[in-house]
Amino acid sequence: MKKKNIIFILGIIICGIGIYAIANIVGEENFLPQPNNSQPLYDNVLAPPPLPDRIDFCGEKTPMNLYWVKENLDKELIINCYNHSRTLLTLKRSTRFFPVIEKILKEENLPEDLKYLCVAESNLENVVSPAKAAGFWQFMETTGKNYGLEITDQVDERYHLEKATRAACKHLQKLKDLFGSWTLAAAAYNMGENGLEKRMNEQQVDNYWNLYLNEETARYLYRCIAYKLIFENQELYNIRIPASEFYKPIEYKEVVIEKSIEDLRTYCTENNILYRQFKELNPWTRSTKLTVAVNKSYTIKIPSNN
Repeated sequence: MKKKNIIFILGIIICGIGIYAIANIVGEENFLPQPNNSQPLYDNVLAPPPLPDRIDFCGEKTPMNLYWVKENLDKELIINCYNHSRTLLTLKRSTRFFPVIEKILKEENLPEDLKYLCVAESNLENVVSPAKAAGFWQFMETTGKNYGLEITDQVDERYHLEKATRAACKHLQKLKDLFGSWTLAAAAYNMGENGLEKRMNEQQVDNYWNLYLNEETARYLYRCIAYKLIFENQELYNIRIPASEFYKPIEYKEVVIEKSIEDLRTYCTENNILYRQFKELNPWTRSTKLTVAVNKSYTIKIPSNN
């Protein structure tokens, strides 16, 4: 047993001497990882996105001289620049939906920057929040009805992009008239006008930037501005999406429905329309039927090739 141990130890010593000798011949440095001077050690270097010295939102100057404004915007830029999947998908959707939103904002004489509220609210998807706000513009049921949106078991116009955008324009204009600035109007859109007015009175502050607010609303304007910077300066923020990969608007034609449809699936089959296409073009239809009241009609979209 002792003989075997002695042989084992001698073997280790001989191997060690051999490795040492080889290292001396070829150079010890060749056994260590060597930096490649022609390229960086890491391909994906984390770097903070650039902050502008000056930025405005809806024509109102953002006070970048205030450290909390600068740092809060920095935070939202970092979050959204590195939240790759959501930011890239929203950018791709923007070419499908922004033309509709921008056209309505222009017709209502509202600043185009307000489209970024829609991005911050829903990332341009028909989502439902935990509080049951719905659609691109995240209307609560009561608020939606107050601005003329029909909301029933069969029809929910919070999911109707054109009608919901018109309603959002009316709501935002009212808030602007009430609070005197678009930044405060946007904050009130997010948290409610009564809540914002209460916080302003409590703190004796008359602008968004100096208010202490709940986390969601405190981040809201910064998120909108971050989206504006990213969307309008994609290469600066290291985003490179080929033009061919942006989502194109879906071509459709409109049909006026003046009589009730008992089964929309049957209607689609009879008119050579895929039901899934119908629902995608008309997400505001929330049932398999569409009841049309007397002296009322609905305009639906169907694929333009039908």
